[in-house]
Amino acid sequence: MSKFAVIETGGKQYQVSPGQKVKIEKLGRPVGESFEFDKVLFVAEKENVRIGTPYLDSAKVKAKVLREARTDKKIVFRYHSKTRYRKFKTHRQNFTEVEITEIK
Repeated sequence: MSKFAVIETGGKQYQVSPGQKVKIEKLGRPVGESFEFDKVLFVAEKENVRIGTPYLDSAKVKAKVLREARTDKKIVFRYHSKTRYRKFKTHRQNFTEVEITEIK
């Protein structure tokens, strides 16, 4: 990786580079829309490294929304031994898939 950045969105941090596709927390933006992540924590390009305190004011990461979907079904099973307690639930998390186009 010659150029990459660390961004924060949805309470999580992601290491991204141009051309990469990333699944992040649901943004609620239309498919095909381009936008910028402004919470950039770290940018590195070969020997040039910039670290934010906590964010870099001059850095932006441009991205394009590819799709919004839901993850595979996860099973949530609770069990207490010796008390006949069994609870079965399922969960599907919403996500937005974005493609990183440029790091400034």
